[in-house]
Amino acid sequence: MKNKIVFLSLFLLFASNLTAQKVNIEIGSKISDGSIFGGKISSDSKSALKFAVMSDIHISPQAPSIEGTEKCVEDINQNPDLQFVIICGDIANFGSDQELGIAKNIFDKLNIPWFIIPGNHDATWSESGTNSFVKIFGYERFELEAGGIKFLGTPSGPNIRMAPALIPRESMLWLEERVGQTPEKQPIIFVNHYPLDTSLLKYNDVIDLLISRNTQLVISGHWHKNFPMDYEGIPGAIVRSSLKDAHRELGYNIVEIKGSLVSFSEKIVGKKNAEEPWYRVRMSNGTSFPDYIDYPYNTFNEEFPNVKVIWKYINNADIGCGAAIYSPKQSKILSNGEKRVVLHGTNLIPYLSSKVERNDIVIFADEAGIIKALNALDGSLLWEYKTDGKIFSTPAVYKDKVVVGSSDNFIYCLSVKDGKLKWKYECEKSVLGSANIYNGIVYIGASDGKFRALEIEKGELIWSYNDMKSFVVSRPYVDKEQVVIGDWGNSLYSFNPINGNLQWIWNTPRKVTNMSPAQVWPVKTNGRIIIVTPDRYSYQIDAKTGKGIARNYGGREAIGLSPDAKGYYVKSMKDTVKYISAYKFSKYPSSTASQNEEEREAEVIWTSIPGYNYEIGPTPITTNPKGGKMNKGLLFIATDKGNIFALNCLDGSLAFKYNISGALINYILPIGSNQLLVSTMDGVVALLEY
Repeated sequence: MKNKIVFLSLFLLFASNLTAQKVNIEIGSKISDGSIFGGKISSDSKSALKFAVMSDIHISPQAPSIEGTEKCVEDINQNPDLQFVIICGDIANFGSDQELGIAKNIFDKLNIPWFIIPGNHDATWSESGTNSFVKIFGYERFELEAGGIKFLGTPSGPNIRMAPALIPRESMLWLEERVGQTPEKQPIIFVNHYPLDTSLLKYNDVIDLLISRNTQLVISGHWHKNFPMDYEGIPGAIVRSSLKDAHRELGYNIVEIKGSLVSFSEKIVGKKNAEEPWYRVRMSNGTSFPDYIDYPYNTFNEEFPNVKVIWKYINNADIGCGAAIYSPKQSKILSNGEKRVVLHGTNLIPYLSSKVERNDIVIFADEAGIIKALNALDGSLLWEYKTDGKIFSTPAVYKDKVVVGSSDNFIYCLSVKDGKLKWKYECEKSVLGSANIYNGIVYIGASDGKFRALEIEKGELIWSYNDMKSFVVSRPYVDKEQVVIGDWGNSLYSFNPINGNLQWIWNTPRKVTNMSPAQVWPVKTNGRIIIVTPDRYSYQIDAKTGKGIARNYGGREAIGLSPDAKGYYVKSMKDTVKYISAYKFSKYPSSTASQNEEEREAEVIWTSIPGYNYEIGPTPITTNPKGGKMNKGLLFIATDKGNIFALNCLDGSLAFKYNISGALINYILPIGSNQLLVSTMDGVVALLEY
């Protein structure tokens, strides 16, 4: 049987005026910790349970989706037989507060209860760090009982990062609790944006959980079309987008449950009756599911026994940022002359030149808004500091301080040793970007259209550039000549690090928002800023003028410099890693390259096929100049499925691979000659040795 994945996301809002017959909303629903539960919709046992399902409406200002959604709402209101509405994800097109607000105003016109969940478009590009969905709609998880059936919904992402879908860990824990509390014979219908196939990370955990109780059906969207599914014996229905396009009219689905028979029918807006059912399935009345299914797991760790976990910390919430490290030795070096301790040829987060030692501290932050410090030797918790928003900002360590941005609109500076607050700076919107601290100045972007430079000791503003076209989620490149950062407005900016004067703006060739240079951490060598964007090209840009020098096909958002800084690595979506020169042009330009200087190709030194298959994670590529073939170093590829691929810098051949979790690896930080500090989106922080 096919393994199919669902990205679980449902949000519930009860309308105040109910006009449908045979429907009774029992008072007593509660909202707590982003969840709504305890609500019941009862109907006569002889009557059918009938509800509407909308999905993938992609609200965008001044777009046809607004009028189309309004017409769907009007059509639903004209049907007295419908008892409630489920809206299963991708409410907004770009996840903006404006788009979500428009959608809320439209759905408030429904005269029956409605239940809404976010999809990847609502979470991946959220300027608020996914906080606005809860603020606007009231919650992000729901439990509902309708006609004796338990409906359960959880949110889906990925949150802020480009990666396969993932149910946030806190929502997965909530789902485990709710499923566990459901009586064994009570039917469960699970609603989510994603199908339960390989597009959902850790889908096996979701299916295992659903099979543990009487789950009868999974409803999802994402594919924009009606399609029946089978998830290891659990029936599934993927529903169409409500949008009109060249292949379909404006419409939605009507689901009818009569006795044990469930049917899905497409309802075209404006037509009196729904179409004939395109999918029928009969609930099993509690029949157990097969227990002989074996889920496939990778065998990476058996192939390379030399790679070992020194310690692993399992967090209770997802982690959407890299883990940094503090060392008293590093602090002393900085105090004696501002010498930056970074990987050779890069501009990334601090690391250690030797193995972790006593008093070294690992620092990370999570989507529950907590900044945590661990003992670097054994992974034990030392301290934690709670903010009021989710955190996606990779901690920046400088001397005895750590700086982190939060989606509660504040930039925090804490003492590394005890987690006490040194200062905090308030921005006008969420701070999803990561800081780079250079010569005592904190450089960081936010969602309020501003990029700031703050003094590290007291958090006082040095300068602010106030004309960013969109919000920032990345980490800037910084040196004495410039600060470079991209945003979700198709722009890459270069500022004077002293006064913030704009030096240049480089714009992506394709003016499509999700092709922006927003996720990439820029690198620099040979007087060139180098980035890779979602349009599948890497670009070499003159660091002084902002003019294009060369571009090469391949890659998406993950990039890293070679240890000798003579070239850079990019990771393509289809199992390919390339090492590209930052000095030489190709002797054989592709047929697509014109005489335009910006379209010249750089020389590709080697190409490797590591075996990671399809991969879209934006995690930077890191290197260790020590080890590998002929001691030329190793480069580390982080995948969106929790796998680490270590390649030889000399020729791209595989040195080892290792699986550390089931989700996106946020960052791989090389330490000394044979250690790696890793954090993952599903809540793992670990120290490895190879």
